[in-house]
Amino acid sequence: MSVADIGWIGLGKIGLPMAARLAGSGRAVAGFDVAAERRDLARAAGIGIVESLDAASRGRAIVIASLPDDRVLRVAMLGAEGALAAMEPGAVLVETSTVSPEASAEVAQAAEARGVLYLRAPISGNASVAHTGALACLASGPREAFERAQPVLATFTRAQRWLGEGEEARYAKLAVNLMIAVSAGMMAEALVLARRGGVAPRDMLAVMAESAIASPMVLYKVGPLAERDFASTFSCRQMAKDLDLALGAARDTSVPTPLAALVRETYSALIAAGDGEADYIATVKHAERLAGLLEEEAETP
Repeated sequence: MSVADIGWIGLGKIGLPMAARLAGSGRAVAGFDVAAERRDLARAAGIGIVESLDAASRGRAIVIASLPDDRVLRVAMLGAEGALAAMEPGAVLVETSTVSPEASAEVAQAAEARGVLYLRAPISGNASVAHTGALACLASGPREAFERAQPVLATFTRAQRWLGEGEEARYAKLAVNLMIAVSAGMMAEALVLARRGGVAPRDMLAVMAESAIASPMVLYKVGPLAERDFASTFSCRQMAKDLDLALGAARDTSVPTPLAALVRETYSALIAAGDGEADYIATVKHAERLAGLLEEEAETP
């Protein structure tokens, strides 16, 4: 195995730009995705392409996965032709997806049986900034796995934080996304309340950006909201999926999460209204509908 020989599984909207940054750093990357069009895009980005999970995994010192959900994780890692079946003892599996602690623990058990070091490394950030490297990595698993993978992770994330030996990173990522979802709901209600009080949306957005409530998430959404731009950086449907994971983890650990449950219903309403693929900040549209405000009125300066 060569440390520079890295397998990459999953070349989706966030996986591709991360893998491209890794390849651009001079590392040899063998990338795989089930979708031919994603493989073509990756090839154009300078990533070496292989045609199977086995080829992306066998003989690689480090294998990195970026996958959409628990089901795909289980298939790609645990199936008879999955990555773990091909990986050699002593190799490192770095799994960057947002998945449940339960599914992650299943992968951990299989990795241990194989002698593979398993690093849970979910990414905080979204596809719109992944090409810049402005992502953060929350990591947990064997400390040795983290130390070996950190130089690689640093090619496509600005920060890497090790949180413990087990599933800590999974819980941390779900907690972060829960905060983002609740913040999106809160921001939406605040904007609608201000409009009812006669404050123009652009003015209220400026107040948000200039006041004590400004956060990176608020600042990131001020521009798109000023233009009524709900093009997805992370969709309502994706946020609903992550809230389901957070609620499931909360039930399993006996943690009451009433705000998470309430905001999950907001995303159910958005999906039912046809906004499932809109950006998660479409909570603003939901709040406007509840208040009886027509969306076109929001465009008035």
